[in-house]
Amino acid sequence: MKYIRQSMTFEIQEPTVLSLGKFDGIHRGHELLLECMAEKKQDHPELKAVVFTFDIPPRKQIQNISAQVLTTRTEKEQLFQKMGIDYVIECPFTQEIMCMEPEEFIRRIAINLHVKYMVVGTDFRFGYKRRGDYRMLMEYAEKYGYRVEVLNKIQEHGRDISSTFVREEIASGNIEKANELLGYEFFVEGEVLHGKKLGKAVLGIPTINLIPPADKLLPPFGVYVTETKWKGRRYPGITNVGCKPTIQGENPVGVETHLFDFTEDLYGEQVRISFLKHVRKERKFESLDALIVQMEQDIQYGRVYFNTGKGVLKN
Repeated sequence: MKYIRQSMTFEIQEPTVLSLGKFDGIHRGHELLLECMAEKKQDHPELKAVVFTFDIPPRKQIQNISAQVLTTRTEKEQLFQKMGIDYVIECPFTQEIMCMEPEEFIRRIAINLHVKYMVVGTDFRFGYKRRGDYRMLMEYAEKYGYRVEVLNKIQEHGRDISSTFVREEIASGNIEKANELLGYEFFVEGEVLHGKKLGKAVLGIPTINLIPPADKLLPPFGVYVTETKWKGRRYPGITNVGCKPTIQGENPVGVETHLFDFTEDLYGEQVRISFLKHVRKERKFESLDALIVQMEQDIQYGRVYFNTGKGVLKN
């Protein structure tokens, strides 16, 4: 898969099937679009599957609203590759793009990418003041030589599945519900860093530590049942998200995980931590001894969760 990061001057010489959007989280609604693209490729093997997105959420530029993301650039790239996408175009959302008339946007996309099929949802908007929609794509299809597939939104309990819906569930700590909407477990990925080494040395409970990117959405501070993926294998554990208020000093917001019955050194390794269930909120304890007692209870909760078949390791 090729990941292209540049302005509207990009070109792809092969004929393509294209989908456009933010694709934050790549949830079940997005998967419907990607599955339709895969079907087009199967029917027309000469086509390349292309996803077009922007480097920042458009509302960040238009409304100066800072939004955390469900998936970082690196995480999104890995998910797209797993789903068989040939090209991902991450276009800078510049002033030129923001003020571009919808037909000009269509013209450049259709010609530069040799588009034969466009696959979009009914809510897709583009162009200056969001004046373009799927109806406009259909209106100009013959002129620019492509066909349009418009897919209805998938609903869950009467509400459209969207990145906003997923984000709300994660922000509320409803991890299991968010995972249903995503179609996979919400995860945080990164390099295992050296911390203060309090877990093993002081508390007697070894942990691995990640510091996620500042724009990565995290669930509420607290303890979660998790699985950690490393080198293709998944390991059960318990994870604290937060800033360790019981530990003296200023602690950055981090993701700290204890892996059950695991003794290997993971410092410097890349791991993925998938969230399965919320256990409790993070809180400050009156002493380290009280914290240790609670951590042991959390670990026991996690062991019971896996032993009762609630979580199944997929190696």
